[in-house]
Amino acid sequence: MDFLSYALIVLGLALFEIIISVDNAIINAEVLSTMSQKARKWFLFWGILIAVFLVRGLLPWAILWVSNPSLGFVGAFTASFSSDPEIAHIIEQSAPILLIGGGTFLILLFFHWIFLEPKNYGLYGEEFIAKQGVWFFAVASIFLVFLVWKSVGLNPLMALGAVIGSSAFFLTHGFKENAEKMEKEMLEGGTHLTDISKIFYLEIIDMTFSIDGILGAFAFTFVLPLILIGNGIGAIVVRQLTVMNVDKVKKYKYLKNGAMYSILALGTVMVMHSFGAEVPEWVSPVITFAIIGFFFWKSVRALKAQFASS
Repeated sequence: MDFLSYALIVLGLALFEIIISVDNAIINAEVLSTMSQKARKWFLFWGILIAVFLVRGLLPWAILWVSNPSLGFVGAFTASFSSDPEIAHIIEQSAPILLIGGGTFLILLFFHWIFLEPKNYGLYGEEFIAKQGVWFFAVASIFLVFLVWKSVGLNPLMALGAVIGSSAFFLTHGFKENAEKMEKEMLEGGTHLTDISKIFYLEIIDMTFSIDGILGAFAFTFVLPLILIGNGIGAIVVRQLTVMNVDKVKKYKYLKNGAMYSILALGTVMVMHSFGAEVPEWVSPVITFAIIGFFFWKSVRALKAQFASS
């Protein structure tokens, strides 16, 4: 890859991380408002180091290592720089398992949003689908059965990867629901957590929310330094949004739609790639820019219409 390809991937990763982390920034801002000034500064400084280097640096590395145990923990990282054809072959052989697992996770995330979560309707048909929320579990089950059926004959480990991806979705979804409940109790004064407890809570929440971005990153590239740089930039920007005024971001009401349709697109790319489809590396960042750009434009238009009518 040339420098332009690297830059496109990093920018795509950063934009994707920023947009899908808006909900995380909102939770951070609301919980931080209940903490002392000293605790806020501690979280905003050390939290960035933990979010960038520990979570978004170590977790992709660990995922790649688990997918390629024969490389060893150190070898999983250095594989990004290696020109050894044997190492390239090992990663190529295991990539479908990781890709189908990550793709399953992301597509189920989109299904949950489109069927069950409250939203600003940005496209025709979204309201109709939202009224059919009872069908989410049926659609999710059929989708998983289809993936397992298509992959089990090709590579049984791919079928296992799809099941692990679905399990990861339901586990992290449970954590997120509990986080929203705890956040509500904190803001209403229903809990008496210390500032230290709140900081730990925010770090755990950040780790849970970061799973989406980390798995989606593998749709862009398997080069770990690029993932660290792109996701790291995104995490730093999200922290700055938390400090500045996240309410300004919330005014762009269709950004969440853009994030979720990007997740669907990246999940689809990962699943296609896992079955051997040739998907150029520029496709994921370009799709991300296009989808988020469209919904940002739609949000700006809605904001202008709101000001004009007031």
